[in-house]
Amino acid sequence: NTRSMTGDQSYTLALANRFSKEVPDTITFAFNSSELTPEARSVLAQQAKWIRQFPEVRFRVYGHTDLVGSAGFNKALGLRRARAAVAYLSGLGIGTARLEAVASFGKTRPVIQTNGPEERNRRTVTEVSGFVSNARNSTLNGKYAAVVMREYVEGATQASTTAATQIAGASQ
Repeated sequence: NTRSMTGDQSYTLALANRFSKEVPDTITFAFNSSELTPEARSVLAQQAKWIRQFPEVRFRVYGHTDLVGSAGFNKALGLRRARAAVAYLSGLGIGTARLEAVASFGKTRPVIQTNGPEERNRRTVTEVSGFVSNARNSTLNGKYAAVVMREYVEGATQASTTAATQIAGASQ
């Protein structure tokens, strides 16, 4: 609790790891497009569901392109992709103060090194970036208290189930 309220960097990294393990963090795009596919919308809906659980956390969406086209064109296209993802997340109820289409890496960070069109390079990646202003230093509010309580209950339920399984196994 203290780490989350103070904005400890290790807690930010832990949340970032948890986010990427629990939901897909990447969506892909058609060639020369920033149009969201039905699959991309589905992934963004999963992201939005996860993001709603942590009202104090901020996210960045980074846009990328494949290696086809000029650097300037690709940088602009990557940013349009990031903005499309942010707009969709916003439409799903995530406040824009928590979402940022910060940068477009254009074609500078390909997943697959090829000069041809490559869908895996045409993507956006959503990442935990930190905490909403004043969330680190604010008092525990009702929304965050609900998150803490849910985490506490889930942890206790998992521990209880594990203990019951171990007891049942030992008695057999």
